[in-house]
Amino acid sequence: MKDEYLLEVKDLHVSIGAKEVLQGLNLQIKKGEVHAIFGPNGSGKTTLLNAIMGFAGYTVKGRIIFEGKDITHIPINERAQMGIGISFQRPPAIRGVRLRKLIEASAKRNGKTLDAYAQGLNLTDFLEREVNVGFSGGEIKRAELLQLLLQDPDLVFLDEPESGVDLENIALIGEYINHLLGRQRIRNQEKTMKELYRERKKAGLIITHTGHILEYVNVDVGYILMQGRIACQANPRDILHTIRECGFEECFRCFREGGTGGTHKRH
Repeated sequence: MKDEYLLEVKDLHVSIGAKEVLQGLNLQIKKGEVHAIFGPNGSGKTTLLNAIMGFAGYTVKGRIIFEGKDITHIPINERAQMGIGISFQRPPAIRGVRLRKLIEASAKRNGKTLDAYAQGLNLTDFLEREVNVGFSGGEIKRAELLQLLLQDPDLVFLDEPESGVDLENIALIGEYINHLLGRQRIRNQEKTMKELYRERKKAGLIITHTGHILEYVNVDVGYILMQGRIACQANPRDILHTIRECGFEECFRCFREGGTGGTHKRH
């Protein structure tokens, strides 16, 4: 089927300076799918998202294909305009820029929708504040999600959306991530059939350490990323169970027995 995959990553090698972080990684995400990546610190998870997004500071070899087009060497702003969005693990504070102005600069949706989403995410009082200045961890994550909702991308990258978030906020964030991905309706909000059809085409890639976000967002495929390669592909809840029971040591054993990271093995 033409353009069956929304994203294809082929033999991706990514270096930072002289250090090769990703070593021949392959990844495919179909339209409407949500994938999750687990892995120990330093395994290359954030580097993968940043490289696909097109951030500077990386030497990239291989191919990154989005909606059938090779985007490996196009600028980050063009990738965003094509429909790729990202929520950062630790976004910076931006003094002198109000949250409303930042969102309006890249929003596809109108201002009325901005106010409605801000109210739902308990961010109405933050719209006129400087971006992330004095925000708590949960407030930062909700502000990141608000920006994504108004950008309305087709492919969403979420780097540890539960990091620094309390239990009350993670439930709210999970609800709106599902809405962003077309996974469920927000309570008391009606949608047209056209909107529902469009949202089912969205895809996501989530990085998670704790796995808490899986309690709120239904994920289709999980991966273990180790030493710059995909070491394992399986049901994300099975992967999370193995990590919780055995830590990453079991994953290291499985990875070593598999030989190369190109071989997908189930725990």
